[in-house]
Amino acid sequence: MVPGSSRNCIAGWLGETLKVRVTAPAERGKANAAVELTIAEALGLSKKCARVVTGKTSPRKIVEIVGLSEFEVYRRLSKGAA
Repeated sequence: MVPGSSRNCIAGWLGETLKVRVTAPAERGKANAAVELTIAEALGLSKKCARVVTGKTSPRKIVEIVGLSEFEVYRRLSKGAA
């Protein structure tokens, strides 16, 4: 995750790690919420389907995705990378 970016976007894959850029600052959970929303929108899901489960205070996070298979998540995020 890269907080304070010029726009919210999926920047692409770095190996098996997804790079997400968000405009929100890394304070009081704002960047985490922006990451959840950015990923959910990229997947075509509602915001509540993407949730940061670990790494809330770290730039490296694990996000739980509900409603799609792992293959479909990779496919959609790879296709929508900026």
